[in-house]
Amino acid sequence: MVVGILTLELATLEARSLKDKRSVIHGLKQRLGNRFNVSIAEVAFHDLPKRCRLAVAMVSREARPLHAQFDKLVDTVRATPRLTLIDYDRSFV
Repeated sequence: MVVGILTLELATLEARSLKDKRSVIHGLKQRLGNRFNVSIAEVAFHDLPKRCRLAVAMVSREARPLHAQFDKLVDTVRATPRLTLIDYDRSFV
């Protein structure tokens, strides 16, 4: 069993308040959770309206399917309006 963790550093440049940021991030978390069957949590920058760090977790028998799903997930985030992907990192346990 392999646990994959994808950390996404995001910018919500159009957000003027935490409420704006939460609206965008909540929608993203819902879409990613439904489409990729992953667990997602905001893990940093809780009090900054223009920054967000999300951690995405997925479990599989092998690492190869996790890499493929994370690639698709990153592409989906890049295509999301009102968000800018700053950086991302993968780790496997």
